[in-house]
Amino acid sequence: MLRFGVVVFPGSNCDHDCFYAIKQFVSKDVEFIWHKSREIHEFDCIVIPGGFSYGDYLRTGAIARFSPVIGQIREFAESGKLVIGICNGFQILLECGLLPGAMLRNTSLRFICKYIYLKTVNSDTPFTSSMEQGRVIRIPIAHGEGNYYIDPDGLAELKRNNQIVFQYCDANGNISDNTNPNGSVENIAGICNKAGNVLGMMPHPERCCDPRLGSSDGLAVFQSILKSLTVSQ
Repeated sequence: MLRFGVVVFPGSNCDHDCFYAIKQFVSKDVEFIWHKSREIHEFDCIVIPGGFSYGDYLRTGAIARFSPVIGQIREFAESGKLVIGICNGFQILLECGLLPGAMLRNTSLRFICKYIYLKTVNSDTPFTSSMEQGRVIRIPIAHGEGNYYIDPDGLAELKRNNQIVFQYCDANGNISDNTNPNGSVENIAGICNKAGNVLGMMPHPERCCDPRLGSSDGLAVFQSILKSLTVSQ
């Protein structure tokens, strides 16, 4: 049986959302993983949820990177297993070096919580395998530091390796400064590592799996993970 693990840090507040989305709509075995855990290799996919790990008192994700579970997640990822970091989870993946780049404050200097549109610019990942290239999904964001930054050399490498997975766009898939909610370099909303088994994204797919919440587009991300894990078995 495929098993999902959702990491819980002090300050996580989207862990139950992820747990519910996977349990209710993906219908697979899912468990919480306390941040001090050192036994995670029995899982097939690790989810690092959003929230404010350790209150974000130093810098988003900067303290969480020192939790015991992060070392285990690094080994987990290096073994080729799937890891997805959502919002604060993305920030943690950047801080611990599993993904390149950094997060800055939104250019508005305000916390933004609203539905936006995402364009799937790389459908050849385990997290987008059930989504056609160019598909636009409607999905919520909720962050104050979602302004993704990477230097020009790093950006060129992301493009060369096809690591940009999602970009902010309008309902028709057009990408412009007007569709960039936080100032991210080239409207980047999600990236993967070179191997493609680690994804970080700022928008919240777990918050739009149930159509009663206004959209079920986020379910495609979890369905893609399930599809990829099933094929790999």
